[in-house]
Amino acid sequence: MLEAEAENSIAASDDADSLEKLRIGFLGKKGRLSSVLGGMGKLPPNERPLVGQRANILKSQLQKLLAERLAAIKSQALDELLQRETIDVTAPPSGILLGHRHPLITTTEQIVDLFCGLGYGVVEGPEVETDFYNFEALNIPEDHPARDMQDTFYLGANRLLRTHTSPVQIRCLEQVPPPVRIIAPGRVYRRDAVDATHSPVFHQVEVLAIDEGLDFSHLRGTVMAFLKSFFGDLPVRFRASYFPFTEPSAEVDVQWRGRWLEVMGCGMVDPAVLEGLGIDPDRWSGFAAGLGVERFCMVRHGIDDIRRLYSSDLRFLEQF
Repeated sequence: MLEAEAENSIAASDDADSLEKLRIGFLGKKGRLSSVLGGMGKLPPNERPLVGQRANILKSQLQKLLAERLAAIKSQALDELLQRETIDVTAPPSGILLGHRHPLITTTEQIVDLFCGLGYGVVEGPEVETDFYNFEALNIPEDHPARDMQDTFYLGANRLLRTHTSPVQIRCLEQVPPPVRIIAPGRVYRRDAVDATHSPVFHQVEVLAIDEGLDFSHLRGTVMAFLKSFFGDLPVRFRASYFPFTEPSAEVDVQWRGRWLEVMGCGMVDPAVLEGLGIDPDRWSGFAAGLGVERFCMVRHGIDDIRRLYSSDLRFLEQF
C-alpha cells in the first residue's frame, strides 16, 4: 500500500519542490518508511528480516523513481525554455544598427585614392622622429627661425613627436632613388591650444614628386587636378609663401562660401635638400605639397569646429 501510494504521488508531481517534499515524507529521518523500520523491534523475530529486506528494496525503488521523475521534469523545463527562446534565423531582421566610418577616415581615403589615380604610391613613417629627420634634413638647422613655426613636443634623447609628415620624404629618398612619386598620410603633433580650428593632434597628407625636368607648372597642374576632383569647380589661387624646404613656395586657397580659404602649402623642393641626400639637383628636380585632412574634412562636410571630429558623439558621427 505504501509502495503504490509513493509511486502514484511521484508520478503526479510536476516540479522539483514537490518531489523534494515527497522524498522527505517517504525517505526522510521522520518519513513513513523510516517509521516502518523503526517499528521492526515490535515484530516477531522471524518477520524482522523479511520486513527489513522489503523496506530496503522499496527505498531503492523510491530513490530511483524520484531521480527519474526529477530528470524528466528538468528535461521538460529545458524543452519549454528552448521553445520560448528559439530564434527563427530565416525571419527578416527587425532592424540592424550599422556602424559609421569616421569622416576623417573617409576624407583621408578619398585624398589617397585621388593621388593614387595620378600615379602616386603610399608610404608611411614613424610618429616618433629624430631631430634630424623632422628638421635638419629638411633644411631647418637648429638655429633656424622656422622652428618657431612648429611648436614641438620633445621626448628627450633626441626624440620628438613629428610636427609634419615631411620626414617620410627623407626616409623614402634614402631608400629609393629617383624618380619618385609618393604621398605620406599620417598623424602629426604640435603644441597648439585647443580651439575651434586647432588641435595638438591632427592629420596631414604629404605629396612628393622627384623626376627629371619637373618645374612649377607640373606642381600647379597636379594641385589643380587634385583640388578640382575633390572640391569640384571652385576658384583656386596660389599665393607666394615661405617654407624652408621648398623654393619657390606657395600657399593654395579655394573660394568657399564667399571667402578665400587656405587648404595646402606647396613648392619646389629646395636643391639643398636634394644635395643632403646625395641626389644631383642639376639632373633631378621635384615638388612637394602638404595638406591638413581636418581642414579638407571640415570644408567638405560644413563642420564648424574641429573638436567635433574628436568628440565620439554618435549623434554627430551618424550623419556621415
